[in-house]
Amino acid sequence: MRWLLAAALAALSLGPAQAAEVPADVAAAVKAAMPQMKITEAELKARDGRRYYDVEGVLPDGSEIELDMLQTAAGWQVVEIQRDIAWASAPAQVHAAAQPAWKGPAPARVIESKQTDGSIVYELFAPGRPGTPALEVMLKDGKAEVLKEVWPH
Repeated sequence: MRWLLAAALAALSLGPAQAAEVPADVAAAVKAAMPQMKITEAELKARDGRRYYDVEGVLPDGSEIELDMLQTAAGWQVVEIQRDIAWASAPAQVHAAAQPAWKGPAPARVIESKQTDGSIVYELFAPGRPGTPALEVMLKDGKAEVLKEVWPH
C-alpha cells in the first residue's frame, strides 16, 4: 500500500496557487533571485522524488517569466529561469546544432531555460505537440549540442 501512495505522490501536482497563496519561504527565494518579478501564479509539483515550485510572474516591462524552484535541505533554490522566445531569437549556435536533428517546419514554441551553471537549455516544441519538447539543445561556453536525454528540471 505504501508503494502505491509513493507512486501517486511522485507524480503529484497540487494545482496552481494564486500569488497570495504562495508560501512565504518560496516568495522570499523568488524575491532574492528576481527582485523585480511580480508573482502571478505558482504550482507545487513532485517529480522523481524531488519537490518543485513552478513560479510564474511578470517583469516591469510586461514580459512573462517562470522560475523553477527546487526544495533542498537549505531551502528553496532556483534551478532554472524560463521564458518563451521566438525561434529567430535563438543564437546561431543553437540553430546550427538543431538543424541536423530537426525535421519539418520551424518550432511552434521555444523555451529558453537559464541554468544555475551558466548554461542555457532551449526546448523546441513541434507544431501540434505542445506537451513535450521535440528537441532540447544546450548552449554552454559558446558551444551548442543536442541533448540525448531529457533535461531533469
